[in-house]
Amino acid sequence: MGYFWGLPSSPRLVYRIGTPLTQPIDFDMFHQLKVLRPVFDRKLVEVWGEMGPRVVAFLDSKNVKFTTIDWVRFSLDYGPAGPVTLWIGVLPESLAAEDAHIAACGCLALLQEFDITDVEVAFRTSIYTRSAGPKLLEPVDSRHPTADVRGPLTPTLGLRVAAKNTPYVEGTGGFYFAEGRDSDKIFFVTARHFLFPPNAGFNDRDDFNSSAPRHDVVLLGTKAFSDMIASIDYKIERHILYVDRYRRELHALEKRVAKNTKQTARKALKECKRIGGSVREESRASKALGKLHDEVINDWADDSRRVLGHVICSPPVTLGAGSEGYTEDYAVVELDSSKIDKHVFRGNAIEFGTTLSSPAQILTRLHADTRTVCSVSPCDRLYKLHGHLREEDMHRPNLFNGKGEECLMVVKSGSGSGVTVGSATGIFSYVREYFDDGTHRTSREWAILPYSQTSGVFSALGDSGSLIADGRGRFGGLLTGGAGADTRHFDITYATPFFWLWPRIKANGFPDAHLDLDAYIDFDPDTFMV
Repeated sequence: MGYFWGLPSSPRLVYRIGTPLTQPIDFDMFHQLKVLRPVFDRKLVEVWGEMGPRVVAFLDSKNVKFTTIDWVRFSLDYGPAGPVTLWIGVLPESLAAEDAHIAACGCLALLQEFDITDVEVAFRTSIYTRSAGPKLLEPVDSRHPTADVRGPLTPTLGLRVAAKNTPYVEGTGGFYFAEGRDSDKIFFVTARHFLFPPNAGFNDRDDFNSSAPRHDVVLLGTKAFSDMIASIDYKIERHILYVDRYRRELHALEKRVAKNTKQTARKALKECKRIGGSVREESRASKALGKLHDEVINDWADDSRRVLGHVICSPPVTLGAGSEGYTEDYAVVELDSSKIDKHVFRGNAIEFGTTLSSPAQILTRLHADTRTVCSVSPCDRLYKLHGHLREEDMHRPNLFNGKGEECLMVVKSGSGSGVTVGSATGIFSYVREYFDDGTHRTSREWAILPYSQTSGVFSALGDSGSLIADGRGRFGGLLTGGAGADTRHFDITYATPFFWLWPRIKANGFPDAHLDLDAYIDFDPDTFMV
């Protein structure tokens, strides 16, 4: 087990240094679970805009092949958070310990120029990865037998989508917006990189006028569709097994009724009634799932019937875009109006009533600061979104968890890892991608940490394009990727801040676009409770 044991990918420690001297590493540290904690240090926030580019330039001068630069803290198990750490990810096998020592000392010296002391610098291995018909079905009450398998075909946030011509590369629908003025068109925004995979030769295309071939987007790519069929089949089989089990128990009880005394028979008859009810309930569930299975096979198997719409706007992916240097990685998809009815459409809302965690558990995690005003009641399955986080809200949320630590809890619904809660950091990170031609690009990102050591990752492959929102239901960012020791487990998730992305989308042909979709929704919220 390594120094970072407990993190999702257990990245390898390359080198660690404190200030002013290298700190001895206690053997016991390798046997305690590490937990990532966010940083909201006011002084760091103020100087990082100037200091960050200098750290990047310094690492380049030392030929450090870094992939990510983050500010974090660590705690051991559930103990107090340790010192602030400049956590630098490097390509595996690219940095020797001796070179890491020189680079770490240089970073500390640079930090001291800005009067940043009492911090640590740690290098670890890390790979940055971009996580890449019929009308939609109406969401149902969570007690409905099909509730937890029909979600992929309902129009809440977190749709599993893919380009029709590359259905093997999947991502997530991010958020909806209306064109505005007299238009009744609705669009959704997602990440570009999985709709136009670079290895498929589409990464330079940005012309989507009426004379060009349509770039269709389908609901459920190849794997997502297979997964949905498999999940329905599994549920049907489980209900059939329960029916068989209850019938055998019922048969045994009926024999006891015939043989036993009146008093014993009465008890057995009461139990027979209860088990008979269970048989009927499981039978109804099996039939409902069978009906859904047939509907999916008949109506959705042909990918041409799963077309949600087509890309209308999508500039090429750019790292370090604009003067702010964020990642521009988005695609605007015009929804096919025939796919959505007003009584089915829910607008910008995250549905988490069918997840393994109950809505109340998710909201408890999301509202670590009890002063946070909940935008829905704990029994409502829809988490409605409105407004967005400003940059200062991300740096200084003024929210605190039970330990008195400043925090900004966030939530997302993704096709890769479902609904998860995480902890945003207050200082933007840097990520770098390396390309086959030997070039590289660097970008600033909003970083999200896992909720806890036991909660698992915040995101996984397939979550690209997900919208990240905070505990007050405000838009936070569009998920673009993650980093870990491998491409399967992300220790940190990265997103493009919404406060920067939304104005760029509006300036790219949607001047009157807005997020208020109430006029497009017609359903009774009281029918959508757990």
